[in-house]
Amino acid sequence: MAERIEQRIEDRIPELEQLERVGLFTRKEIRAVIKKSSALEYKIQRRALYKEDFISYIQYEINLLELIRSRRARTGYSFKKDEIEYSIVRRIDGIFRRATTKWKDDLQLWLSYVAFCKKWNKKMQLSKVFSSMLALHPNKPALWIMAAKWEMEDRLSSESARQLFLRALRFHPECPKLYQEYFRMELMNAEKQRKEKKAFEQAKMDLGEFNYSEEVLRGEMARIVYRNAIQKIKGAEFLLSLLSIAKLFDFTQDLQKEILDNLQTGYAGDPHVWDYMARQALETEGLPSSEHLSKQSKALDMARKEERCCAVFEEAVASLPTEEMWKCYVTFCLERLKRKTNSEELKQKRLERVLSVFSRAHESQQLSAPLYKQWVHLLVEVDLPGKAEEVAAAATGRFSHLVDLWEMRLSLLLKLNRDGVAACFQDAFKAVAAKDTLPLWILQVEWSERVNSNAETEALYQKSLLATLPADSVTMKEKYLEWAYRSGGYKKAKKVFTSLQENRPFSLEFFKKMMQIEKEQESCKMFNIREYYERALREFGATEPDLWLDYIRDELKHPQGKPENCGSLHWRAVKTLQGQAVDTFISKYTLLQAGHL
Repeated sequence: MAERIEQRIEDRIPELEQLERVGLFTRKEIRAVIKKSSALEYKIQRRALYKEDFISYIQYEINLLELIRSRRARTGYSFKKDEIEYSIVRRIDGIFRRATTKWKDDLQLWLSYVAFCKKWNKKMQLSKVFSSMLALHPNKPALWIMAAKWEMEDRLSSESARQLFLRALRFHPECPKLYQEYFRMELMNAEKQRKEKKAFEQAKMDLGEFNYSEEVLRGEMARIVYRNAIQKIKGAEFLLSLLSIAKLFDFTQDLQKEILDNLQTGYAGDPHVWDYMARQALETEGLPSSEHLSKQSKALDMARKEERCCAVFEEAVASLPTEEMWKCYVTFCLERLKRKTNSEELKQKRLERVLSVFSRAHESQQLSAPLYKQWVHLLVEVDLPGKAEEVAAAATGRFSHLVDLWEMRLSLLLKLNRDGVAACFQDAFKAVAAKDTLPLWILQVEWSERVNSNAETEALYQKSLLATLPADSVTMKEKYLEWAYRSGGYKKAKKVFTSLQENRPFSLEFFKKMMQIEKEQESCKMFNIREYYERALREFGATEPDLWLDYIRDELKHPQGKPENCGSLHWRAVKTLQGQAVDTFISKYTLLQAGHL
């Protein structure tokens, strides 16, 4: 092994001599490179191999390349790259090959290899890397797409890209993304050939051996991909994705028409198709574009386009009165409302339209819960609080089990300072499952703090601890302790903490809040802080190294602290903590002793 390593180090000598000769590195730096390289070589040549050693070696060599590049830029010396940089690149390539052969399943390692080859323009090697990677990982469509895109965009080989896509589809015959990218590739290839042919014709050059197939130029290859795809993959969304790709190319009118016809005949009852058809009206040609065209004329033209869109949507909700269809209609109206315009008339028309559509969808019982929230938000925004309150009540009537709708309604009532808040809370708690009521309890205690007496608020806090699930009660305990300190000071907080200290479960934050309250007092007692730490460690001592460190830090810094306790605390921490937490504690404790933490 030693002979092999010595040979590899000797192989580096020419490039190192060149680095010194041209003034990029000093003799001392060359010695440092040899020393580091030798150490790394020994690690990757030993019998027990570790992936981290290979990665470290690769990273070191890449860093060396970056250093050489920056020094070349500084000195302006740009020669001898083949003897220096490309010698290092070849060595990195060899290390990557060994690593990927040893750890074939490590996809991140393969992707790093690909990125390296791309950066250094190693096209022939990259083609082999993709081939090996795909042979080992044929079950990942994204890798096939990456390889095909590289063949098409970097190597300018449409035939290689096509072969990769065809091979990929044998492994993944029902992958929509593969068909979409294959379809896009064929259209890009057709567009590239059309541009080439046009350039030759404009230059009046003889095409000679260049044979441009009329079928390829018309996008017939993409049409074949499309027809095969729709045999395997059904659904309007997939066809619409292909149509959106086809629309990026100006020679695909016939192909677009075919896709559109298939959509209308095969998926006439799909809301996405109606949505697409309706939005098409926005893309139709309007008034001639002119700087002298008045803003009013532009607004009128846009209003007419939107009216045509809405006419299609009206037809859609009449023939397909589903929740999804109404959602498409409402979403379109909201999008148009958010569009900026200087025309107040157009703004008002958009607002009236969206409010009308919301109302009609609600009357048809086809408005989804998220859209009810958007409706209420919009009504508040346009200063219609009465209507917003009415809609919020209707939403909780229809979706009484959803806590977020009750939360929205109650927040609205509190914001508007309405009566009947207490009754609404009662209705909400009856309708919502106990496991979902935490947001309601938080809202109720916050409201009670503002309007009720301290006794009533405390009774509510205590009730919430019994009514919520154990995991949710943790949050309520924290809020209860905070409120007690705000409303009754230290004595009240201490009383609440004492009453809850055996009522599990707890959060670490609960104990930290009490410690902070104690530290804020003028007569802060270390005795009490120790008690809180001990109780917290009883619950979280096995998993929280920082808690032990905070305890030690307070013993060191508090006026009443006992630094002599730190040794026993360290011993207890090491015995109590589990797994990786022990190492974390020891390293941080060392930093604390050195004054770096």
